[in-house]
Amino acid sequence: MLERKITIQNKLGIHARPASLLAKEAIKFKSQCFVIKKGNKFNCKSIMSILSMGGKQGEEVSLEILGEDEREAFESLIALFESNFGE
Repeated sequence: MLERKITIQNKLGIHARPASLLAKEAIKFKSQCFVIKKGNKFNCKSIMSILSMGGKQGEEVSLEILGEDEREAFESLIALFESNFGE
């Protein structure tokens, strides 16, 4: 299992567009992918789950990846967060 804390940098937080990009990227991998906020796990492969998280700019969340291709998934999803989802 790989885990890392990330601060949400997007000015508007994790709204529909970043949630869609995160889900589309996570679905490419076999590993389980979660964003954890205040002890609650949100499935990265579900847009609705990600949106229900209500991630706002400046909040710290954790990315948790577990599975056979966890390294590739981890690097790919971290890159999305670090690029501010292209915003």
